[in-house]
Amino acid sequence: MTDAFRTPRPAAILWDLDGTLVDTEPIWIQAETDFMASHGVPWSHEDGLTLVGNDLLVSAEIMRDRGVDLPPLEIARRLVGEVNARVERDGPVWRPGARSLVEEAHAAGIPQAIVTMSWRVQAEVVAAVLPAGAIGEIVAGDMVTRGKPDPEAYLRAAELFEVAITDCVAVEDSATGVQAAFASGARTVAVPYLVDVPARPGLARLSTLDGVDLAGLLAAAAGAEDAGDAADAPDEPSTPPAELS
Repeated sequence: MTDAFRTPRPAAILWDLDGTLVDTEPIWIQAETDFMASHGVPWSHEDGLTLVGNDLLVSAEIMRDRGVDLPPLEIARRLVGEVNARVERDGPVWRPGARSLVEEAHAAGIPQAIVTMSWRVQAEVVAAVLPAGAIGEIVAGDMVTRGKPDPEAYLRAAELFEVAITDCVAVEDSATGVQAAFASGARTVAVPYLVDVPARPGLARLSTLDGVDLAGLLAAAAGAEDAGDAADAPDEPSTPPAELS
């Protein structure tokens, strides 16, 4: 089925949260740095970048192994509380173009979900400031058994909408998130932020969502999928095969 955009209309758009919809990655990195300093453990900006896109408990285990004498779950809880307090106090800072795309997709009647390794309470803070019903589902890090880069969260989102994941478009900013979305079978659009996302056949890449409308987003997803299909197809013979006699 196609719409007025002359591109495949997705069954749903699945949005990563941190770094894709909202500019919370710097808040996370600062919260991690402050937390580690309070436990006497050095932590650099580069250390924070290595955690971008991770399941929170995986990040917490890394922090524990660096010298924080707390269980990973408690580390994660404290970080979530600090980041949420800052976002609730100051309001979410949207990544350029992201909020208008969510609102345009909602007006077009396309179901949307937040698929994030942050916890549900954090995604709810962001969803609450969008038009009612714009985000139909949330799949968060505390709702899955295996976090990104495993595709479980994306597959779960498609299951909640009762649609095929291959009919969905996923938007991600990190290599870890892209790996999860791509492995799920979703048409994946990478909008890299803070960390590099390697190119791969079938992966759409946009430098920013600023100035990109819904038609442009869906065209990018469809174009990359077509290119990936072409790359996977066997080469056509350069000359017709001889007839068998």
